[in-house]
Amino acid sequence: MTRKGEHIYLRPVEKEDAPKMMLWENNPKHWKVTGTEVPFSLASIYEYIDQAQHIRSHGQLRLLICLNETKKAIGTIDLYQADFKHMRAAVGILIAEEDSRNHGYAYEAMQLMEEYAEHILGFHNLFCSIHADNAPSIRLFEKAGFERIGRRKDWFFENRVWIDELLYQKCLKKD
Repeated sequence: MTRKGEHIYLRPVEKEDAPKMMLWENNPKHWKVTGTEVPFSLASIYEYIDQAQHIRSHGQLRLLICLNETKKAIGTIDLYQADFKHMRAAVGILIAEEDSRNHGYAYEAMQLMEEYAEHILGFHNLFCSIHADNAPSIRLFEKAGFERIGRRKDWFFENRVWIDELLYQKCLKKD
């Protein structure tokens, strides 16, 4: 399953991607948004790669975001907490390569994932949770048409500071 846009494409994660994913997952700069508390082993990354390709049985799908021009993987986009009965899933995105941020790649990846979620998986809703101090993610999801539907006060405790959680949702099908 490859989805191609103007500048990027989304592709399934392969076993060969495990070392790069391990670097991204074990980067403490990413832990705040991923909820990671301890480093991942290479074996656990391989196990995750197997599971993250079976959305119907494991409730999650991870795709790599790659540049069309160079084929370089720059990040990931995930559907998780997939619920086929209620036709919804959470979405998360990470542009792991810092030099690839602020180029519109995350927005393009979001558009491709929304199209896939609606037309292939048949989802009606996508939702996400964002730390209230994560301005780039807030801008991305709002630009992509997600609506803020709630706030949980003092939901995350990071570096001895309480941070609110913002809840966003997008209805894909306007029946």
